[in-house]
Amino acid sequence: MKKVILVTATSLFILTGCGQIQEWSQDLLGQKQQEETNQQEHNQPNQETSESPTDSNQQSESPNDDQNSKSDEEPVPPELQLESQFFNEVKLVDGKQVIQNPENKLALVNKEYALGEYKPKDLIRPNVPFVFGNQELEKAHLRQEAAQQLEMMFIDAKSQQIYLTAISGYRSYEYQEMLLEREIEQFGEEKAVMAVAPPGQSEHQSGLAMDISSKSNNFQVNIEFGDTKEGKWLKENAYKYGFILRYPEDKVDITKYQYEPWHFRYVGKEAAEVIKDNNWTLEEYFSNVKEI
Repeated sequence: MKKVILVTATSLFILTGCGQIQEWSQDLLGQKQQEETNQQEHNQPNQETSESPTDSNQQSESPNDDQNSKSDEEPVPPELQLESQFFNEVKLVDGKQVIQNPENKLALVNKEYALGEYKPKDLIRPNVPFVFGNQELEKAHLRQEAAQQLEMMFIDAKSQQIYLTAISGYRSYEYQEMLLEREIEQFGEEKAVMAVAPPGQSEHQSGLAMDISSKSNNFQVNIEFGDTKEGKWLKENAYKYGFILRYPEDKVDITKYQYEPWHFRYVGKEAAEVIKDNNWTLEEYFSNVKEI
């Protein structure tokens, strides 16, 4: 995969002295003078090549040093430095870029990078209200760290009279395949692929995404949820618990998915805060961080 690194590239150029080629006319006054002239010709370029480049380099050292000095004085801020383990490691499989480190909590899963048939090993059921009650369903699970933070988010929301309901968490490759086929049958392929990720390319398969709604919105996952008090609270506060609004309304051209005010993705508190402060998507985050 390509790794996106935030670096200001400074073009380093070297000014080399260009010795002028001197043209010497034939000596009409005798061989001795010709020999003296040849000797001068032999010596003069040596002086130019030994002195001129030195002078030119001395003149170019100052701006280059200033540029290098500025680069040293303007390091990448800590919040935009990211360890290599958090970038996708990919391998081309059947024409798809398949993520080889899918356990990475910052895995960039989208229409470009796929999870293959990965299933997380640390899936648990968070202690939050689900729209389907206590039924033991696949989608009632998240990876452990994400589940624990989801619980905290729901508790704090409730303390502020914000009542959230979990709709759908982890989805397997096979389940996502079924969802897409059903969506295509109902709405056609063009609309279906804007709403439902292909199998292997859904964030839900990572175990790090949860669809959330509320009783006030009839537990629906729709655009209207973004206008409810619950939807507004999530948009403003989810980052405190490590979650981001994954598909914002004004970033469809970047995410390649329609606006989904119900879909929240766990990335950890540090990354979530940077993304929130800069109004970025996860794609934009990786376009700006530098690998360390």
